[in-house]
Amino acid sequence: MVRPIEAYREAGVLPPDDPLRLQLHNELHARPTPHIRLPALVLQVAVRHEGVSREVELEHLRRLSGLGELELDQLAGTYLRLRLPGGSLRWERHTEFSTYTLVQGMPSLEPSPEVNLLEHLILDPAWLRGIPGRTLSAMKLIMLHGAVEEALEVARPWFGGGPVVASVMGRGGHSCAVTDFRLRPNGFERIVVVAPPGTSETRAGRIASRLLEIEAYRMMALLGFPVARALRPMLLESEQALAQITARIRDANQADAELLDELEALAARIEHAIAEHSYRFSATAAYHALVKARLAELRETPIPGTQTIGEFLQRRFSPAMATVESTAARLAALSQRIERAGALLRTRVDIALETQNQELLNKLRRGQELQYQLQRTVEGLSVAAISYYVVGLLYYLFKAGKEAGLPLSPELAAGLAIPAVVLGVWWLTRKIYHRLSQGEGRGK
Repeated sequence: MVRPIEAYREAGVLPPDDPLRLQLHNELHARPTPHIRLPALVLQVAVRHEGVSREVELEHLRRLSGLGELELDQLAGTYLRLRLPGGSLRWERHTEFSTYTLVQGMPSLEPSPEVNLLEHLILDPAWLRGIPGRTLSAMKLIMLHGAVEEALEVARPWFGGGPVVASVMGRGGHSCAVTDFRLRPNGFERIVVVAPPGTSETRAGRIASRLLEIEAYRMMALLGFPVARALRPMLLESEQALAQITARIRDANQADAELLDELEALAARIEHAIAEHSYRFSATAAYHALVKARLAELRETPIPGTQTIGEFLQRRFSPAMATVESTAARLAALSQRIERAGALLRTRVDIALETQNQELLNKLRRGQELQYQLQRTVEGLSVAAISYYVVGLLYYLFKAGKEAGLPLSPELAAGLAIPAVVLGVWWLTRKIYHRLSQGEGRGK
């Protein structure tokens, strides 16, 4: 039988698919909502899978008995549901972490904070201990039938006499979640959900998914908090260093090259921190947004005298997120301030260079004026020298004429010719100078 997705391809009624069409379309169904029949025990372990490949996770899933052969193409996506005797196991791979969620029937036990639910799992606890990766969160979700109005009385025995937070969830209050957000000696947290007997399996699955996702995303968001705290001393030191450099920029006696070197070193330090931690801060913001979205989906209503889950997180979780956001903002602002200080210093360097260039041009202009004056002096001397030689030649010419019998005095004739010779030489020199000047102008 031809499946619907293949039928239209064989019919040829559409152009060829974009290579990413099927992947993008199926993203809507990548993580379907589980169906949970109450009462149920839901156990989720979230691990960071840094350095853990899909092949390693597949190999660990294969160790579960009674599943048959698992192939790598079954893990090609980000979700896999395995049926087990008495329940099911969901594997989900996210960008930075993977979750293993076990859903099984709730064993008949007396509610107590000391009860060890791990002894009643359909999975071998050793298999859970061998999950590849590093545990980020571990949650036991106890989902029971009961009246929402009596949820606190039903849930309190599971937590002893300690303080708890509780939220009535949904419009009209279809269920109630109670927890204390405390790690127990076995490494798990505990949430008790009380819902009336008529609760559908789909609604129970949505409730479990939202509560489990809140915890997993909360822990992933908090990964940025230690980074932000570790950066605080460096940021304070860098801000003080920038303030000192900025103050020294105003001092005209400071060496600009030295200031530029210090500013470049500070800029490199900040840009390195941004490059190293910007992904973590961006991921924290994204996970924080997911936590807020899941809390909004709970549609919480408070129980008088008890904090809701959202209020508790708002007072304890939000300050950590504000610290991360402020640290990321300080890094970005410091980078911009360093850039502005660098621009200011470069402007001062440019002005100093322009002043030096202007002084150099003035010196060159004065040198050209002196050269021009010297040239005019040389021109005058050259006119006198050329006139002297011309008059000397004319003297010999007149002397030769006298010897030839002409009635003239060589000395008198040479003396009378001096004004005409000087004027002629001067006119010829100016003529040559003008021709050379016009030639240079056409060449330019």
